Amino acid sequence: MRPEETPAQDRPRPRRDSPQERTNQDRANQERANFRPRPEGRAVRTHADDQDDAPRSGHRGQEHRPSLPEAPRGAVWLYGLHAVAAALANPARRMRRLLVTDEAEAALAARQQQPWPVSPERVERSRLEHLLGRDVVHQGVALLSDALTPPTLAQALEHPGPVIVLDQVADPRNVGAILRSAAAFGAAAVVVQERNAPEETGALAKAASGALETVPLLRAVNIARTLVALKAAGCWVIGLDAGGLPLSGPALAQRRVALVLGSEGEGLRRLTRDTCDEVVGIAMPGATGRLDSLNVSVAAAVALYELARRE
Repeated sequence: MRPEETPAQDRPRPRRDSPQERTNQDRANQERANFRPRPEGRAVRTHADDQDDAPRSGHRGQEHRPSLPEAPRGAVWLYGLHAVAAALANPARRMRRLLVTDEAEAALAARQQQPWPVSPERVERSRLEHLLGRDVVHQGVALLSDALTPPTLAQALEHPGPVIVLDQVADPRNVGAILRSAAAFGAAAVVVQERNAPEETGALAKAASGALETVPLLRAVNIARTLVALKAAGCWVIGLDAGGLPLSGPALAQRRVALVLGSEGEGLRRLTRDTCDEVVGIAMPGATGRLDSLNVSVAAAVALYELARRE
Protein backbone atom coordinates (compact mmCIF):
# COMPACT_ATOMS: atom_id res chain seq x y z
CA MET A 1 0.00 0.00 0.00
CA ARG A 2 1.36 3.44 -0.91
CA PRO A 3 1.99 5.92 1.92
CA GLU A 4 -0.82 8.21 0.84
CA GLU A 5 -3.23 5.27 1.18
CA THR A 6 -2.28 4.47 4.78
CA PRO A 7 -5.42 4.17 6.92
CA ALA A 8 -5.97 7.15 9.21
CA GLN A 9 -5.85 5.00 12.35
CA ASP A 10 -2.35 3.76 11.39
CA ARG A 11 -0.86 7.17 10.67
CA PRO A 12 1.45 8.68 13.33
CA ARG A 13 -0.40 11.18 15.53
CA PRO A 14 0.99 14.66 16.24
CA ARG A 15 3.00 14.74 19.45
CA ARG A 16 1.29 16.64 22.25
CA ASP A 17 3.66 18.31 24.65
CA SER A 18 2.97 18.20 28.32
CA PRO A 19 2.30 21.53 30.11
CA GLN A 20 5.85 21.46 31.53
CA GLU A 21 7.36 20.83 28.08
CA ARG A 22 5.32 23.70 26.61
CA THR A 23 6.56 25.98 29.38
CA ASN A 24 10.16 25.00 28.68
CA GLN A 25 9.67 25.62 24.98
CA ASP A 26 8.16 29.05 25.66
CA ARG A 27 11.17 29.93 27.79
CA ALA A 28 13.55 28.84 25.04
CA ASN A 29 11.67 30.92 22.49
CA GLN A 30 11.82 33.90 24.84
CA GLU A 31 15.58 33.45 25.30
CA ARG A 32 16.07 33.54 21.53
CA ALA A 33 13.87 36.63 21.27
CA ASN A 34 15.99 38.41 23.87
CA PHE A 35 19.02 38.37 21.59
CA ARG A 36 19.33 40.34 18.37
CA PRO A 37 22.33 40.05 16.03
CA ARG A 38 24.79 42.88 15.54
CA PRO A 39 25.74 43.60 11.93
CA GLU A 40 28.88 41.54 12.44
CA GLY A 41 26.83 38.62 13.71
CA ARG A 42 27.41 38.86 17.46
CA ALA A 43 24.52 38.74 19.89
CA VAL A 44 23.50 41.73 22.00
CA ARG A 45 21.88 41.32 25.37
CA THR A 46 18.64 43.19 25.86
CA HIS A 47 17.06 44.63 28.99
CA ALA A 48 15.26 41.35 29.66
CA ASP A 49 18.61 39.58 30.01
CA ASP A 50 19.79 42.15 32.53
CA GLN A 51 16.69 41.43 34.57
CA ASP A 52 17.39 37.71 34.46
CA ASP A 53 20.90 38.26 35.84
CA ALA A 54 19.82 40.73 38.52
CA PRO A 55 19.76 39.63 42.17
CA ARG A 56 16.48 38.00 43.07
CA SER A 57 14.47 37.73 46.25
CA GLY A 58 13.27 34.48 47.73
CA HIS A 59 10.45 34.16 45.20
CA ARG A 60 11.52 32.87 41.83
CA GLY A 61 11.05 35.34 38.97
CA GLN A 62 10.72 38.46 41.19
CA GLU A 63 13.50 40.99 40.79
CA HIS A 64 14.76 42.57 43.99
CA ARG A 65 15.21 46.35 43.92
CA PRO A 66 15.88 48.73 46.81
CA SER A 67 12.81 50.59 48.05
CA LEU A 68 13.41 54.13 46.80
CA PRO A 69 11.13 57.18 46.87
CA GLU A 70 9.97 58.77 43.64
CA ALA A 71 9.04 62.41 43.18
CA PRO A 72 5.24 62.79 43.03
CA ARG A 73 3.58 65.17 40.62
CA GLY A 74 4.46 68.78 41.36
CA ALA A 75 7.52 67.85 43.45
CA VAL A 76 11.23 67.81 42.67
CA TRP A 77 14.36 66.22 44.11
CA LEU A 78 16.93 68.88 44.99
CA TYR A 79 20.50 67.84 45.67
CA GLY A 80 23.87 69.32 46.55
CA LEU A 81 24.86 70.96 49.83
CA HIS A 82 24.36 74.58 48.75
CA ALA A 83 21.03 73.98 47.01
CA VAL A 84 19.58 71.88 49.84
CA ALA A 85 20.85 74.17 52.62
CA ALA A 86 19.28 77.18 50.90
CA ALA A 87 16.01 75.28 50.46
CA LEU A 88 15.95 74.33 54.14
CA ALA A 89 16.34 78.03 55.01
CA ASN A 90 13.50 79.09 52.70
CA PRO A 91 10.18 79.32 54.60
CA ALA A 92 8.32 79.27 51.27
CA ARG A 93 9.51 75.70 50.60
CA ARG A 94 7.15 72.83 51.35
CA MET A 95 9.46 69.92 52.10
CA ARG A 96 8.59 66.23 52.15
CA ARG A 97 11.74 64.13 52.69
CA LEU A 98 15.40 64.73 53.38
CA LEU A 99 17.90 61.97 52.62
CA VAL A 100 21.47 62.33 53.89
CA THR A 101 24.54 60.16 54.26
CA ASP A 102 26.29 60.06 57.64
CA GLU A 103 29.19 62.22 56.51
CA ALA A 104 26.99 64.70 54.61
CA GLU A 105 24.69 65.39 57.58
CA ALA A 106 27.44 67.21 59.47
CA ALA A 107 28.42 69.20 56.37
CA LEU A 108 24.81 70.21 55.81
CA ALA A 109 24.44 71.24 59.48
CA ALA A 110 27.51 73.47 59.09
CA ARG A 111 25.70 75.38 56.32
CA GLN A 112 22.20 75.38 57.81
CA GLN A 113 21.80 75.15 61.55
CA GLN A 114 19.47 72.50 62.95
CA PRO A 115 16.67 71.82 63.68
CA TRP A 116 15.55 71.55 60.07
CA PRO A 117 11.92 71.79 58.89
CA VAL A 118 12.02 68.10 57.95
CA SER A 119 13.70 65.23 59.82
CA PRO A 120 16.68 63.70 57.99
CA GLU A 121 16.69 60.06 56.92
CA ARG A 122 20.14 58.46 56.84
CA VAL A 123 20.86 56.45 53.70
CA GLU A 124 23.84 54.89 51.97
CA ARG A 125 25.46 56.80 49.11
CA SER A 126 24.53 53.96 46.76
CA ARG A 127 20.85 54.63 47.35
CA LEU A 128 21.27 58.26 46.32
CA GLU A 129 23.16 57.19 43.21
CA HIS A 130 20.35 54.79 42.35
CA LEU A 131 17.77 57.52 42.89
CA LEU A 132 19.53 60.43 41.17
CA GLY A 133 22.01 58.73 38.82
CA ARG A 134 25.67 57.84 39.12
CA ASP A 135 26.85 60.98 37.33
CA VAL A 136 24.96 63.40 39.59
CA VAL A 137 27.12 65.30 42.08
CA HIS A 138 24.68 65.10 44.99
CA GLN A 139 27.30 65.47 47.78
CA GLY A 140 25.38 63.03 49.93
CA VAL A 141 22.12 65.00 50.30
CA ALA A 142 18.77 64.98 48.51
CA LEU A 143 15.62 66.89 49.40
CA LEU A 144 12.15 66.09 48.08
CA SER A 145 10.22 69.35 47.90
CA ASP A 146 7.28 70.90 46.15
CA ALA A 147 8.18 73.31 43.37
CA LEU A 148 8.16 76.97 44.39
CA THR A 149 5.17 79.15 43.58
CA PRO A 150 6.53 82.26 41.81
CA PRO A 151 5.22 85.75 42.51
CA THR A 152 3.51 87.87 39.88
CA LEU A 153 5.55 90.25 37.76
CA ALA A 154 4.11 93.21 39.67
CA GLN A 155 5.14 91.67 42.99
CA ALA A 156 8.66 90.96 41.70
CA LEU A 157 9.03 94.58 40.54
CA GLU A 158 8.42 95.79 44.08
CA HIS A 159 12.03 94.79 44.74
CA PRO A 160 14.90 96.90 43.35
CA GLY A 161 17.37 95.79 40.73
CA PRO A 162 17.37 94.83 37.07
CA VAL A 163 15.08 92.19 35.61
CA ILE A 164 16.52 89.41 33.43
CA VAL A 165 14.35 88.01 30.64
CA LEU A 166 15.42 84.78 28.93
CA ASP A 167 14.01 84.22 25.44
CA GLN A 168 13.87 80.42 25.11
CA VAL A 169 17.08 79.61 26.99
CA ALA A 170 16.69 75.83 27.26
CA ASP A 171 19.63 74.43 29.25
CA PRO A 172 18.77 74.14 32.98
CA ARG A 173 22.43 74.61 33.89
CA ASN A 174 22.48 77.92 32.01
CA VAL A 175 19.30 79.08 33.72
CA GLY A 176 20.73 78.03 37.09
CA ALA A 177 23.99 79.86 36.45
CA ILE A 178 22.08 83.00 35.42
CA LEU A 179 20.07 82.82 38.65
CA ARG A 180 23.34 82.64 40.57
CA SER A 181 24.66 85.76 38.80
CA ALA A 182 21.29 87.47 39.33
CA ALA A 183 21.59 86.90 43.07
CA ALA A 184 25.19 88.16 43.10
CA PHE A 185 24.30 91.44 41.35
CA GLY A 186 20.96 92.12 43.04
CA ALA A 187 18.53 91.37 40.21
CA ALA A 188 14.86 91.52 41.11
CA ALA A 189 13.77 88.47 39.08
CA VAL A 190 14.50 86.17 36.18
CA VAL A 191 11.72 85.65 33.64
CA VAL A 192 11.59 82.63 31.32
CA GLN A 193 9.08 81.50 28.73
CA GLU A 194 6.41 79.09 29.91
CA ARG A 195 6.80 76.48 27.15
CA ASN A 196 10.40 76.67 25.97
CA ALA A 197 12.33 76.81 29.22
CA PRO A 198 13.35 74.11 31.71
CA GLU A 199 11.21 73.28 34.71
CA GLU A 200 12.52 73.61 38.23
CA THR A 201 14.83 70.61 38.54
CA GLY A 202 17.67 69.38 40.70
CA ALA A 203 20.17 70.23 37.94
CA LEU A 204 18.87 73.79 37.71
CA ALA A 205 18.91 74.26 41.49
CA LYS A 206 22.42 72.76 41.75
CA ALA A 207 23.74 75.19 39.12
CA ALA A 208 22.01 78.07 40.90
CA SER A 209 23.86 77.12 44.11
CA GLY A 210 21.08 78.37 46.37
CA ALA A 211 19.96 81.34 44.24
CA LEU A 212 16.73 79.59 43.25
CA GLU A 213 15.54 80.28 46.81
CA THR A 214 16.31 84.01 46.74
CA VAL A 215 15.69 85.19 43.15
CA PRO A 216 12.13 84.68 41.84
CA LEU A 217 11.92 82.58 38.67
CA LEU A 218 8.85 83.76 36.77
CA ARG A 219 7.22 82.12 33.75
CA ALA A 220 5.66 84.18 30.98
CA VAL A 221 3.33 82.85 28.30
CA ASN A 222 4.41 85.51 25.81
CA ILE A 223 7.84 87.19 26.05
CA ALA A 224 6.96 90.15 23.80
CA ARG A 225 3.89 91.02 25.88
CA THR A 226 5.98 90.69 29.04
CA LEU A 227 8.48 93.19 27.64
CA VAL A 228 5.61 95.61 26.93
CA ALA A 229 4.46 95.18 30.54
CA LEU A 230 8.00 95.87 31.79
CA LYS A 231 8.11 99.06 29.72
CA ALA A 232 4.79 100.16 31.22
CA ALA A 233 6.29 99.57 34.67
CA GLY A 234 9.15 101.94 33.90
CA CYS A 235 11.87 99.52 32.75
CA TRP A 236 14.23 100.29 29.86
CA VAL A 237 14.27 97.05 27.84
CA ILE A 238 17.69 96.15 26.44
CA GLY A 239 18.33 93.17 24.20
CA LEU A 240 21.79 91.62 24.33
CA ASP A 241 23.23 90.66 20.96
CA ALA A 242 26.75 90.33 19.61
CA GLY A 243 26.08 92.85 16.85
CA GLY A 244 24.92 95.72 19.06
CA LEU A 245 26.87 98.73 20.33
CA PRO A 246 28.80 98.03 23.57
CA LEU A 247 26.73 98.01 26.74
CA SER A 248 27.62 100.89 29.08
CA GLY A 249 26.67 100.71 32.74
CA PRO A 250 27.30 104.42 33.52
CA ALA A 251 25.08 105.48 30.59
CA LEU A 252 22.19 103.55 32.16
CA ALA A 253 22.84 104.53 35.76
CA GLN A 254 19.56 106.45 36.03
CA ARG A 255 17.39 103.77 34.43
CA ARG A 256 15.90 100.52 35.66
CA VAL A 257 16.92 97.95 33.09
CA ALA A 258 15.23 94.79 31.85
CA LEU A 259 18.02 92.75 30.23
CA VAL A 260 16.90 90.31 27.53
CA LEU A 261 19.06 87.36 26.42
CA GLY A 262 18.30 84.97 23.57
CA SER A 263 18.58 81.21 23.31
CA GLU A 264 21.84 79.29 23.19
CA GLY A 265 21.73 78.68 19.45
CA GLU A 266 19.53 81.30 17.77
CA GLY A 267 19.85 84.30 20.08
CA LEU A 268 17.03 86.84 20.21
CA ARG A 269 13.97 86.11 18.11
CA ARG A 270 12.88 88.82 15.69
CA LEU A 271 9.73 89.86 17.59
CA THR A 272 11.66 89.96 20.86
CA ARG A 273 14.39 92.09 19.31
CA ASP A 274 11.85 94.48 17.75
CA THR A 275 10.11 94.95 21.10
CA CYS A 276 13.33 96.01 22.88
CA ASP A 277 14.05 99.72 23.39
CA GLU A 278 17.60 99.11 22.17
CA VAL A 279 19.95 96.25 21.35
CA VAL A 280 23.48 96.25 22.76
CA GLY A 281 26.47 93.93 22.87
CA ILE A 282 29.42 93.20 25.16
CA ALA A 283 32.76 94.75 24.35
CA MET A 284 35.28 91.96 23.71
CA PRO A 285 38.63 93.51 22.74
CA GLY A 286 40.28 90.13 22.31
CA ALA A 287 37.58 88.61 20.10
CA THR A 288 39.05 87.38 16.81
CA GLY A 289 38.05 84.84 14.21
CA ARG A 290 35.57 82.32 15.57
CA LEU A 291 35.44 83.81 19.07
CA ASP A 292 32.73 86.41 18.58
CA SER A 293 30.20 85.46 21.27
CA LEU A 294 29.90 84.15 24.84
CA ASN A 295 27.89 81.42 26.48
CA VAL A 296 24.54 82.89 27.50
CA SER A 297 25.18 82.46 31.23
CA VAL A 298 28.62 84.08 30.93
CA ALA A 299 27.15 86.92 28.87
CA ALA A 300 24.51 87.49 31.56
CA ALA A 301 27.16 87.69 34.28
CA VAL A 302 29.30 90.16 32.31
CA ALA A 303 26.27 92.31 31.42
CA LEU A 304 25.06 92.40 35.04
CA TYR A 305 28.52 93.42 36.17
CA GLU A 306 28.54 96.23 33.62
CA LEU A 307 25.09 97.41 34.69
CA ALA A 308 26.31 97.54 38.30
CA ARG A 309 29.21 99.77 37.24
CA ARG A 310 28.25 103.39 37.90
CA GLU A 311 31.48 105.13 36.97
